[in-house]
Amino acid sequence: MKKFFEVAIEAAREAGAVLLAEHSRPQKISYKGDVDLVTETDKKSESLIVGRLRREFPDHRIVAEEGGTGAAAASRYEWHVDPLDGTTNFAHGYPCFAVSIGLLEDGKPLLGIVFNPVADEFFSAYRGEGAFLNGKPIRVSAIEKLATSLVATGFPASQRGEVRNIHYYWHFTLRSHGVRRDGSAALDLCSVACGRFEAFWEFGLRSWDTAAGMIIVTEAGGRVTDLNGGPYHPGGPDVLVTNGHIHDEVLKTAADIATKVAEL
Repeated sequence: MKKFFEVAIEAAREAGAVLLAEHSRPQKISYKGDVDLVTETDKKSESLIVGRLRREFPDHRIVAEEGGTGAAAASRYEWHVDPLDGTTNFAHGYPCFAVSIGLLEDGKPLLGIVFNPVADEFFSAYRGEGAFLNGKPIRVSAIEKLATSLVATGFPASQRGEVRNIHYYWHFTLRSHGVRRDGSAALDLCSVACGRFEAFWEFGLRSWDTAAGMIIVTEAGGRVTDLNGGPYHPGGPDVLVTNGHIHDEVLKTAADIATKVAEL
């Protein structure tokens, strides 16, 4: 088990060094959709991470954003890799992006690594061992009301005609200290884990966006569900992450918003 963690840490640091070296250089950009872009750095980072995981764990399955998959079609262990979470930020020179590596065991998060190389912030967690930022333990905030909370969300690069989250953004802005939209779900989850945000919600995230961050949040004392309060599995249609204290209030607020949206 220790080897899983050590290899993930090494892979994240190596990939982070690639991102750091290339983020200020002009990028060769291609598109997976109308506005969903990918850079050569995404591919280089993924190749490095997936290559290392394949060498070390040939029997594990690997699910990666740009298409990397391991040899095993099914395995007790499944890696979920985002080689560059926040690609649009990266391509525009906005320094909010990260490497995200999560490992599931029998479908449940086992470890998570999220590394922001620009800020040199390395978030990590292993099931039952707590959550850490640069080796120091972190905990969620103690704030108990949505009205005094800072929350975050994101909007997908694909299917932009889906405007449902605009309504959530509006209502949560009015009911909290504010809503931030930084463009990196992995870092948003880590911000909940270390107490910078009290909550984060989003629709349409993929498994590699949340597999690492969700165990970092839960090991830091937070709570992760879907927006109906049910269990969340990486890649589910919607996710709610909070410090735990405001979770029920946020769920009730989300339900009220959903009712209003349905009436439109």
